[in-house]
Amino acid sequence: MFVELMPLLKERTLLITVARLDEQLKVNVIPTKAKEGDDQALTTPLSYTGSPEELDAELGKHLASSSIRICSSAAPWPKQRRKWMRRRRRLGRK
Repeated sequence: MFVELMPLLKERTLLITVARLDEQLKVNVIPTKAKEGDDQALTTPLSYTGSPEELDAELGKHLASSSIRICSSAAPWPKQRRKWMRRRRRLGRK
């Protein structure tokens, strides 16, 4: 999960909360503004609910896809996106 967070953490701080809901967990990932004037959409909280096993298996993938969308929206340079995609391919992620 933390590997998938690294691209987001390069640009901004994230607040992560975890709560237990009966036998499930709810994880909230809340990005902060990287700089004044950032698009408000880049600070939209991400929320995931599932069993601990489901979150272990899937949360990293969801965070990675969210990271790509946020980094793509925030980065004005296509070169950064290509660099990120090459790194993901090297790590065996699509």
